[in-house]
Amino acid sequence: MSRYICVHGHFYQPPRENAWLEKIEYQDSASPYHDWNERITRECYAPNGVSRILNEDHKIVDIVNNYAKMSFNFGPTLLSWMEVNRPKTYQSIIDADLKSMQYFDGHGSAMAQVYNHIIMPLANRRDKETQVIWGLKDFERRFKRKAEGMWLAETAVDTETLEVLAEQGLKFTVLAPRQAKAFNAIGGNDRQEGIDPRQPYLCNLPSGKTINLFFYDGKRSEAVAFKGLLKDGREFANYLAGGFDDRSDNQLLHIATDGESYGHHHRYGDMALAFCLRHIEDSKVAKVTNYSQYLSINPPRHEAEIHDNSSWSCVHGVERWRSDCGCNSGGRPDWNQEWRRPLRESLDWLRDRLAEVFEKELPSKDKSPWQLRNEYIEVIMNRSQENVEHFLKTNFGKLEGAVQTKVMRPAFGSYAYPHRNALRGVVPFCGKPRRHQRF
Repeated sequence: MSRYICVHGHFYQPPRENAWLEKIEYQDSASPYHDWNERITRECYAPNGVSRILNEDHKIVDIVNNYAKMSFNFGPTLLSWMEVNRPKTYQSIIDADLKSMQYFDGHGSAMAQVYNHIIMPLANRRDKETQVIWGLKDFERRFKRKAEGMWLAETAVDTETLEVLAEQGLKFTVLAPRQAKAFNAIGGNDRQEGIDPRQPYLCNLPSGKTINLFFYDGKRSEAVAFKGLLKDGREFANYLAGGFDDRSDNQLLHIATDGESYGHHHRYGDMALAFCLRHIEDSKVAKVTNYSQYLSINPPRHEAEIHDNSSWSCVHGVERWRSDCGCNSGGRPDWNQEWRRPLRESLDWLRDRLAEVFEKELPSKDKSPWQLRNEYIEVIMNRSQENVEHFLKTNFGKLEGAVQTKVMRPAFGSYAYPHRNALRGVVPFCGKPRRHQRF
């Protein structure tokens, strides 16, 4: 029997740029830094690339890149900001994936992420496909390889989302334990409710395709985020190792938290993580791994069913983004979220009406508007005049100035940035241009 430990960090910040200026304006609440991207980079993203390991005398004995030994994903819109504004930190993340392939039998630790961090079960099929395709294309440009796994925003999932992931060739995703409905041995009839998070699972989809699922250890993930576990790296390592049992089969103890836990939410959390991973390796209590390597060594022997429309962040599934789900963050008896349902229904209605205009007026005869939208990520990633003209010429032929403006601005120019609110999952198709899409 071999024991493995994997620590996953989900690193993400919502886009903060002023849509017209394409710059982040001063944010008082981030003081003494200019804005929250700068502050969190200084407290978390940068330190994890050069994290210090101390000895008993509190002297530095090593400086390590945490990203190389953990599993991680970064939001594409966050990386696009970092690439321009904090290139050294950005490069440490890219370099870490290369190093991780040396550690983990050629399997990189970086996972892709859906592009705009929308709540996937609330999106229609076309929008799901665009989110996955854009996320994968962005990942391939940055990391110079194909992604094996993809992180879903808030781990929000439904069967159709898994179908889209499988259709795009992805091998796995990571979910919360409460998102599992039941599991049994592959081909067996020993169905059990719930989940054992210490093994991977095969999920059989209605289309006949399959995808692998990892359900993280909820108790230990919560301890990292909310119970002060990052005060001591040795305690952190021992607590993770305590999640194994005495079975004879291989086991994977894995946790998933917001990556900002390691330095931003918890000061010096990056150092606790660095010491934890080093201690696990030195003590040989387990082998440090990532999801891709573990899946290659230990393919699933069980299959699992999911709860549709579930997420990691709310016991009401995805209702917090479309209804008065009952969670009361206001703390007042008269507080409610009844405004969410009519707002979402209105935005969904608007999306569908705009889609009709989009399909009718986009002047391309060879490709569907939705295929063109999927391919438009090539322009987002490279807004040079030459590349824009190539995209237009390839897909539309010769266009006059006014028609060209109509094509590039209303049709493609507002794949809006969903933020941490009830708008998630709604993707309008026209309106003001946004950062990375303005011409």
